[in-house]
Amino acid sequence: MGCLAGLGWFILLVAVVNIEAQNKPPIKIHSKCLGNLLRVDVSRLGGSFLEVAAVINNSSIILTPSLSSKCGFTIKKDHLGNAVIYASVQNCFAQNVDDKAFTTKLGLRLQSDNVVDEFYLVSVKKAAPNDYNLPAYPYSDPRKAAEQPMDAGFRIATVVFLTPEERVMQVDEAQRNGYGISSTLTRLVLRSPNPSRETYTKDVAGVPMTVLSTSIIFEKTKLTTQLYAGAACPQAQGGVFFTETSIRWFLPRRIAPLICPKHFRLLEVNMGVNGRKLEASEISARSYSLTLDDLYVIVEIPIGAAGCQIKSHVQDGQYFTSYMNELMLELLWTEDDTNEDTRYKVFLPVETPLQLQPPQVIDATVPKEMMFKASIGPVGYDVMLKNIRSPYEVLSLADCFARGFKVFDNMSPNGCSKVYTVEVPFTDRVVGQMKEMGVTIYTLYLTFGFLVLPKHAPFTATAYLRAKLEDIAPPSAVASSSIKSRLDVTLRYPKTNKTIQDFSLACNFVTKLIECFPNGTITAMAITLESVPSLNPRRLTLRDPACGPTYSNDQYAYFVFTANSCGTTRKFLPNMMLYENEISITDELELGKLSQSKEPEFELKVLCYYDINTNQAMGFNSRPRMSEPYADDARGEMQVEMRVALDDSYSAFHRVEDDPITKYLQQPLYFEVELMGSCNPKVSLELAHCWATLEEDKMSLPQWDLIVNGCANSRDPHPVIIHSVLPKGRVHYPSNFKRFELPMFAFAEDKDNLNRQVFVHCEVVICDVRNPVDVQCSDQDNTMKGQKLAVSDDPGFKSVTSGPIIIMRS
Repeated sequence: MGCLAGLGWFILLVAVVNIEAQNKPPIKIHSKCLGNLLRVDVSRLGGSFLEVAAVINNSSIILTPSLSSKCGFTIKKDHLGNAVIYASVQNCFAQNVDDKAFTTKLGLRLQSDNVVDEFYLVSVKKAAPNDYNLPAYPYSDPRKAAEQPMDAGFRIATVVFLTPEERVMQVDEAQRNGYGISSTLTRLVLRSPNPSRETYTKDVAGVPMTVLSTSIIFEKTKLTTQLYAGAACPQAQGGVFFTETSIRWFLPRRIAPLICPKHFRLLEVNMGVNGRKLEASEISARSYSLTLDDLYVIVEIPIGAAGCQIKSHVQDGQYFTSYMNELMLELLWTEDDTNEDTRYKVFLPVETPLQLQPPQVIDATVPKEMMFKASIGPVGYDVMLKNIRSPYEVLSLADCFARGFKVFDNMSPNGCSKVYTVEVPFTDRVVGQMKEMGVTIYTLYLTFGFLVLPKHAPFTATAYLRAKLEDIAPPSAVASSSIKSRLDVTLRYPKTNKTIQDFSLACNFVTKLIECFPNGTITAMAITLESVPSLNPRRLTLRDPACGPTYSNDQYAYFVFTANSCGTTRKFLPNMMLYENEISITDELELGKLSQSKEPEFELKVLCYYDINTNQAMGFNSRPRMSEPYADDARGEMQVEMRVALDDSYSAFHRVEDDPITKYLQQPLYFEVELMGSCNPKVSLELAHCWATLEEDKMSLPQWDLIVNGCANSRDPHPVIIHSVLPKGRVHYPSNFKRFELPMFAFAEDKDNLNRQVFVHCEVVICDVRNPVDVQCSDQDNTMKGQKLAVSDDPGFKSVTSGPIIIMRS
């Protein structure tokens, strides 16, 4: 935070801006002229340490914090690792020509453990007209100018600090205490360290301000003159208020410590950001607001508007942001009794409280392009995408590019943040496919791993994408294809011919038509079709007519061949090789018979894709296993929780303190059972038995079975609906969850008294998801299928209860 106040008009014009470097710089240096300030931005520092020095008479003077404060420099580094240097145009080391032109030279040196020192020279020249005259003396070394009296002129003799306890200092004493004091033919410059013993706090219209008030005494032979010089700066976050959408800054319209007479006129008010004054058109374009009332000058800017910076934070794995901006106000007023103008400029860095801002996923997929497209964000520029995880693998960005994914970032419209975009082809193995009634459904589940720099704090964002594409092309056989037969049925009322219902019956024949083996062996099966009734499968061959079927009959022909035989061709594709052959009739006599019968030609393409540069893990055993190993049954404590969701999205739940839950008859209830604290996708939570009672005691009577052996009770006129669980939101491992829905009901024994409470109980069991047991996770020799398990007769089961639930009449 800084503030400047001066007497008279002060106008600065840019004359020359020159940046030189001894070598081509790996960093980026940019300078700006901001009125009576110079700003130098140094970016791409990486881990290098930046040392700043003032260059005068071919000598470098390192700017320490105390020297910077005394001589008019501010050096700071932002959260992105970039450095910002502010220099007053009248700093101690500026070369002053006739009080009209000021030139400042800075030396920038980069130092790091791994890189040799690099030196850059920044030279900025500024010009300014005369504003007003002050007592003057010769100018030489700017730090000692106040100590060089002029034979026939004035010199600064004493500084009187007008604090509540007035203090008088000679110039050299004030300089030893960290103050910068100098004057030229037309200007007096006074700089104060912050804080100092001579500053004090004053409440100005409700805004706490740090005030410095002085009287500078000039002496000449038998003459003295006195000049008032002061400054008042709002304290950190002074007068700043935040809402969810905006930042508001209240600066007192009358800066009382700087205004002596009772009457003054405010002539001009300007606002800016980062030291740069904004024109009215730019203020409007950014949706900023600058207004005045009787007491305050009020600045209001939207959170996230152009000109701000986003700072990222991670707490408990969640992504938070704060918005930072360096606001500026410039006031010009005149005092009636002196007719002097004062220009006042104040800088106030502000940062909003933390806001939870989880990155949003926008699905921009166009199914016809056969590509998933999604954008994730916005996030700050201090966020880096580290990897992308699917349910099957973790991919670095390099892996993504090698696989054909497109991952890139774009600047958001406000310029304060960025958005990541990812494109994944439908053909990639991470994309799921499912056929339904002439439509192919493609699904993609990805988790994006982000890091917040420089601390490398991790957080994630999840995207679940789904796209439908109508099957327009004729069906084709590929590796591991099967045969599907479908019968479309329409029921109509014969008298009116009105359609009652349309439905389809389908059967899958899982016979694999084509198989591609790792050793290069290929098998293919060609099956007779009704459209080619006269086809004799025994006459089919591969491209090489000498390669006939290994086995054939009237229904099919079975071929076995290698990838380097029978006319098989090879084609190189990105990251894979394609081997291709065809099964058809090559006998000219047979072709003639088919042409005479006007039947279509039979052709089956055989395609095999093999990955290039892919490592395959192989395991060997001295003797083969008869079956896959599974986790043995064991006894242990497991934590299972049953909750009631507000709706079928399962995103929010009734709280325990809200019990009892009130529902009307036939109004659905949505239950979720979760294995708490589990991060193992190979563990499955199964519902063995769920039932309802009128009492909290699960053994009380009457009871009504809801779920028996993992299935809805078929005797229930309103059976429960068991919902599938997808990996979405807080659900990372669907096998650890079970969800079901049931309408409210009345017990047969209690029909006349409906306003009763009901408790729902479930017994659950944990097992290996690979266990092939038919119904539930019981021992293979003791399956529960076809029998009702008695309540709590197996110590391996865990019971959970939800309730009470009040049944109301509708």
